[in-house]
Amino acid sequence: MGREALDLTVAGHPCPTPCDRLGTGPDALLLPALSTISARSEMAGLAAALGSDHGSLVPDWPGFGDRDRPHLPLNPATLHAFLDALLAARPGPYALGVAAGHGAGYLVAAARRQPGRFARLVLVAPTWRGPLPTAMGPERRPLFGRIRRAVEAPVLGEALYRLNISPPIIGRMMRAHVYAEAGRVTPALVRAKHALTRHRNGRFGTAAFVTGGLDPVESRADFLALFEGPLPPVLMLRPERAPPRSGAEMDALARTGRVRTRTVPGALCPHEEFPEAVAAAIRAEA
Repeated sequence: MGREALDLTVAGHPCPTPCDRLGTGPDALLLPALSTISARSEMAGLAAALGSDHGSLVPDWPGFGDRDRPHLPLNPATLHAFLDALLAARPGPYALGVAAGHGAGYLVAAARRQPGRFARLVLVAPTWRGPLPTAMGPERRPLFGRIRRAVEAPVLGEALYRLNISPPIIGRMMRAHVYAEAGRVTPALVRAKHALTRHRNGRFGTAAFVTGGLDPVESRADFLALFEGPLPPVLMLRPERAPPRSGAEMDALARTGRVRTRTVPGALCPHEEFPEAVAAAIRAEA
């Protein structure tokens, strides 16, 4: 595996971006999901499984990853600008663009802004709504804003963050909806995920994502509208054990007929839990 660091400028801020490179063949861009434990390492197994077919570039998102995070505005405009800066620095063209979770909406939007950049897209367990809006409904949006500001606050915010990302909490979260098979959530895996949360400025990405501040759209209708008009062929990989509310959004996308759909094992992180199965599904639709 090779590594490189891109010195990007995003929303007027320096945004050093570590990337992994793995495999040989036509270029692929692999975007991890956004979450409290998001990092490019979650795509390592899939990049390896695709390694004989594609040379994959795997970046960290701004505000996430296995490093101290630059403190820049974390909102949808910043993440759209990040992909534009990344594609300017590494323009491809890409035979394959893969995005997991919330990365899906951002990848599709980038493909619409830059026609011809991707030959095809694969969306793995795509989501568009953060955990608190999913659990509590959009009518509680003012509360979400207060929670985000509390976690972002000096001193108090760091304490709140540490209380809510302990190893036991991370383990419960992973067994509840990230992995489908609880036995795969080993103590070593939980320790590795907890280590991701310990990097400086880690609370800002978590606060933004959990409260819906990184949702690429505000409604199902807006999410489905991303798939209207010219796009490269899109494959959605729908995990068998996706949580009911997230699965309902994936099923709504499937019903539009704007994407092809294949079922894969897993919950919200099948690309990490079952990378070989995900790679096989991608090859099957090539």
